[in-house]
Amino acid sequence: MVAILIAALTWAVDLTGLVYACPYCRSQRTVIGLLGLLLMLPNPAHWLVRYLSAVFAVFGASVGATQHFQGWMRIMRGEFEWGEQWYVNAWILSGFALFIIVGLLLLIWSWRPNAPATA
Repeated sequence: MVAILIAALTWAVDLTGLVYACPYCRSQRTVIGLLGLLLMLPNPAHWLVRYLSAVFAVFGASVGATQHFQGWMRIMRGEFEWGEQWYVNAWILSGFALFIIVGLLLLIWSWRPNAPATA
């Protein structure tokens, strides 16, 4: 549920024009929302859910890693700047997106149905 809220909130901020339109960010927030939706299905352990979650996560993680690495390139060249609003820095946000996407994938892949209680 939190992943869906994150995706909805970030899409709202984007669509209202409070941040610039970034294709990397849009891809990552969409993947976070899709993984959140897949996690809320009745059986996230189903093979199709796991397959779709892996495909979405690989795409989102590759986009996030590309954006994050571009920040590292700026750091290594000495061109990196936090900016006035450091909390919306693409380098930080792409790192958070990577953690969220991988975490959601691990949650989906580790989900187990409730085992019946034994006495």
